[in-house]
Amino acid sequence: MKTLERISNFAGNTFAIWVILFAVLSFFLPGGFTWIAPHISLLLGVIMFGMGLTLTLGDFKSVFKAPKSVFVAVLAQYIIMPLLALGLATLFQLSPEVAVGVILVGCCPGGTASNVMTFLAKGNTALSVSATAVSTLLAPILTPALTLLLASKWLPVSAGDMFMSIVKIVLLPIILGIIVRLLFSKQVDKSVAVLPLVSVIGIVAVAAAVVSINTESIVKSGLLIFFVVVLHNVLGLALGFLLSKLIKLDFADQKAISIEVGMQNSGLASSLALAHFAPIAAVPGALFSVWHNISGPLLATWWGKRSEQAEADGDDLNNLERKI
Repeated sequence: MKTLERISNFAGNTFAIWVILFAVLSFFLPGGFTWIAPHISLLLGVIMFGMGLTLTLGDFKSVFKAPKSVFVAVLAQYIIMPLLALGLATLFQLSPEVAVGVILVGCCPGGTASNVMTFLAKGNTALSVSATAVSTLLAPILTPALTLLLASKWLPVSAGDMFMSIVKIVLLPIILGIIVRLLFSKQVDKSVAVLPLVSVIGIVAVAAAVVSINTESIVKSGLLIFFVVVLHNVLGLALGFLLSKLIKLDFADQKAISIEVGMQNSGLASSLALAHFAPIAAVPGALFSVWHNISGPLLATWWGKRSEQAEADGDDLNNLERKI
């Protein structure tokens, strides 16, 4: 088990490398990865089940201890990212399928990787976990509703079918995971350290599968989609931070909300795109998976080092004052 834990920690710390590596491999050797595509929903269900295993009743205490911060994080998640997606799709005159894919990314809940990034950034990790959990539990209602509202001018959207997909892929596995943790807490606590490895394998497989079945489309319009995805993510991070600063939350909350807003459950977006639209609609989600696992660690590392430096400067000042 200890060996598996070490492997899991290594995989979690090098997440971005594996996503990029297998995205590139699946682009040049698509035949080796296309077989994964029919199993994307199952992979996401496993990831969501793992998320449920990590959740405890204590994770929801932040909702009641600091309801303002959680409310702001979730509200920003479901307002900033969908509207940014709509604006970018319109501004760059994306094809209907790609536009819907970008909007799907914007309408999905926060990704579980945001919790790790917030921890590395020395942000409010409890807030991040609570916001991810709440936004994910709201996804069966809000993701289809927002997609219908914003994307139906490009393609027909069946909110009811999307609702059922999200219930099957997200809600039921999370609830099952929470139940299993309540019933077998000791056994789950012993194995929970291995879950990052499961998440890494699942998300890498989803990204690779989507890239492999869209190689021709990526050659034709991949650069434009990637540029839009980068803008979407960077603007989401910036606006999430600015909003939380504007309403005068503390710096730890500002970092948590910024990361929570900017990092999406892009695997869910890819799965929904494949299930309800065309394969090309899944490309924005796959590219988002690649990019936000680069931007997230970079931002988290920078913030984390700044916090460490500030703490060190504070300690030096305190020592100086004692001597005086």
